[in-house]
Amino acid sequence: MVSVDTNLVVRLLVNDDPAQTIKVTKLFTAEKIFIAKTVVLETEWILRGVYSLDRKTTNSALRKLLSLEQVIIEDESILFDALDNHQQGMDFADALHLSSSHRAASFSTFDSKFKATARKLSLKPMVVVP
Repeated sequence: MVSVDTNLVVRLLVNDDPAQTIKVTKLFTAEKIFIAKTVVLETEWILRGVYSLDRKTTNSALRKLLSLEQVIIEDESILFDALDNHQQGMDFADALHLSSSHRAASFSTFDSKFKATARKLSLKPMVVVP
């Protein structure tokens, strides 16, 4: 198994450097691939911020990547839960933080938009402002 960095994942998804994309494709074909949730978080940020992809396109690309047979994902259920909440309008980083905190009684933040979105979606743990 090989663990991969964000730059390999981005090359695979956007194909903006054909030579690197060929190398990444060969790696993904030859090996089991481990993707950490931090790599997924950074990939979403790059797809949205650098490549200006919209929520639907970004969410779909991440789901396809994480569903590849040879891909092993850190905290798979947490990531797919976060993608579900992201698809419904939550910022992906906020969704991942909240999904990762599923054992907590509450999630404390100064981000009122995060709190409002979590409340609208009836998500747990409850998001509160201290």
